[in-house]
Amino acid sequence: MRRGAVLRSAWAIASSYWFSNEKWSAWLLLISVISLNLVLVYITVQLNLWQGDFYQVIQNYNQEGFIESIEVYALLATLFIIVKGYQIYTRMLLHNRWRRWLTERYLAKWLQKKTYYRLQLMAANDADNPDQRISEDVELFVLLTLRLSVDFLQDAVTVFSFVLILWNLSGVVIIAIGHFNVPVYGYLVWLALAYAVIGTYWTLRTGRPLVRLEYDQQRYEADFRFSLVRVRENAESIAFYSGENKERQNCLRHFNHIVTNFMKIIAVRKRLMWLTTGYSQVAVIFSILVSSPRYFLGEIHLGQMFQVIDAYHHVQAGFSFIIDSFTRLAQWRAVVNRLNNFLTYMETVQTRNLNQKEINYRLNGGGFSAENVTVFQPDGQSLVAGLTLTIEKGERLVVTGPSGCGKSTILRTFAGIWPFAAGTIAFPNEDKVMFVPQKSYMPIDTLREVLLYPGIGRSVSDADLQAILTACKLNYLINKLDETHDWGQVLSLGEQQRIAFARTLLQKPAWLFLDEATSALDEDAEQIVYELVCKSLRQTAIISVGHRKTLLKYHNQRLELDDCGGWSLGKC
Repeated sequence: MRRGAVLRSAWAIASSYWFSNEKWSAWLLLISVISLNLVLVYITVQLNLWQGDFYQVIQNYNQEGFIESIEVYALLATLFIIVKGYQIYTRMLLHNRWRRWLTERYLAKWLQKKTYYRLQLMAANDADNPDQRISEDVELFVLLTLRLSVDFLQDAVTVFSFVLILWNLSGVVIIAIGHFNVPVYGYLVWLALAYAVIGTYWTLRTGRPLVRLEYDQQRYEADFRFSLVRVRENAESIAFYSGENKERQNCLRHFNHIVTNFMKIIAVRKRLMWLTTGYSQVAVIFSILVSSPRYFLGEIHLGQMFQVIDAYHHVQAGFSFIIDSFTRLAQWRAVVNRLNNFLTYMETVQTRNLNQKEINYRLNGGGFSAENVTVFQPDGQSLVAGLTLTIEKGERLVVTGPSGCGKSTILRTFAGIWPFAAGTIAFPNEDKVMFVPQKSYMPIDTLREVLLYPGIGRSVSDADLQAILTACKLNYLINKLDETHDWGQVLSLGEQQRIAFARTLLQKPAWLFLDEATSALDEDAEQIVYELVCKSLRQTAIISVGHRKTLLKYHNQRLELDDCGGWSLGKC
């Protein structure tokens, strides 16, 4: 991404906060940070002027003046410490509020309209590891943006302030060119500028590869962390397969990307460190050398020479902003690219279908209907073609067919999370709809919250929860409502499916879609939960996906799919 595009992307990310509902407190904090920075610059200028007087007092053996100078320094130093403390406090407070707001925005956008799911379906997706984008990149963006912008402003004000001092102390240098004497005003300023320009040029040339390397490093770190999380989340399956060696190889493969890329970063940073360290070391003696002629000519006294050296240091440091901040600038640019890509991809999946096909969802006052719905694979191959059906309240439909024919994908299409489809789907506008996947999500929370997930609009007593657990043959859990565990690891898949049916009984949906929701249950357990749902939710329309013929007796209609895109609808 070009420099102009990076700045536009950074402004697009940042401006949303500065013009949000928190804009007044944000601007107040920012103005406070800037004001305190200006005060720091003012105190620094006063310390520079103090140096001129202090060393002159020493040169004149003025003991009384020496004591007064120490008192002045103590006052200035005290003020500097107090102001610096408040400046850091206000900047960190602004950082914390900005990060909280931006994190909430990205998190809301990621979870909006099933974006977190649909991002995984994109064929070309550079928005990898959204967890890292939200948790780390947002933090780095706020941290680096504040630091770079505030440092740049402080350096600019510092340069302006000390250039005036340096200009006044430079005097006039006469350069003889042929028969002409050319006066040069403020030669120390021009030398500082020339020195900084040369250093900046070589820093940019040496450190340019860091931009891409920093971008890749963050991605490789996230991939490695994700591979470790995958092992933890699938520990049981890996243990059954004895796949430890394969997982070790997989994790090390991701880690080797980190090591290889970091070695490239080390090589660039080594050259950059040589350059910046040499630049700063030479700058110390350079300022003395360029100011010494006026001292030895008696045009400035010892105190003014030290004042020149200090002023030169501040001017040269201000001009050297890019040199001193290049590593942070490279990291900031990489973070902006990553956040911008993430935002772009989220907006893409929210504003259009991923394959540009037309799938329309609408609400009506009757039952559920699908009109001429065609479901595709991501590569465009048809799974189900021209499906048309209507389901009224209380009806029971089972979807059957060979593996891979698109049964579960049809339910994803009905739920609005599968974008590779065309046609029209209508839902009742006032009725509650509930989809139950084959593997239900088990949050790390109390069992009570697991049962009520994702939320219910009425109060439920412990007695009701215990009664439903008992009905679903989960009696041993009735005294664990307030225990917190990773229930996805504690409970077997069959137990998790019975928890899902318990949720269904609590939610009382008018339209219930079950995607192989009893695949881990034996036939007796399947009969218990289906009969329980059919008895308790008599007016609920149930649409089930499954392989077992035992499901047919709980339904009155059957949608049969083949593996060529065809379908047939009939009685059970």
